[in-house]
Amino acid sequence: MNFYDIIFYFFAIITIGSGIVVVFSKNIIYSAFSLLFTFFGVAGIYVLLNADFIAVAQVLIYVGGILVLLLFGVMLTNKVISVDMKTGTLQTMPALLLIIGVFAPFLCAIVCLTDWKIVEGVPAPQSTANALGELFVTTYSLPFEVVSIVLLVALIGAAMIARKDKFPVHKN
Repeated sequence: MNFYDIIFYFFAIITIGSGIVVVFSKNIIYSAFSLLFTFFGVAGIYVLLNADFIAVAQVLIYVGGILVLLLFGVMLTNKVISVDMKTGTLQTMPALLLIIGVFAPFLCAIVCLTDWKIVEGVPAPQSTANALGELFVTTYSLPFEVVSIVLLVALIGAAMIARKDKFPVHKN
């Protein structure tokens, strides 16, 4: 086992472990923070696969945008409606055990019986980040900015819906 394999298993354990916490945590805030580690683990696996642009997009879009939006939405909504937001996923444990019991032998057979081919001496793929960055700044700059404005309007609308009592609507 070389260093590359150790790093891969490290990211795989982080991704799977935090994914399990996301699903089975009773507190939605803990689930959201565990989702952060899941996203970082997936980004690490993308880096190991030489998919540098997808790894950066994973961190920027999912961690920087969606996860932060999710956390703000949960925190704002919890204070507005005064509901204890807890998930109840542990009731699905018997079904989960049944699915694992049925599909685990098939997956183990597939992994053990497959003739995995390892090709030596293949050069690593070239980075695509420079070309994609140049396209974002030149050819696709207008659609990129339009999407940014649409997301900003959606964020402002979500904040107004969450804080309906703070923004009274004047009716004539």
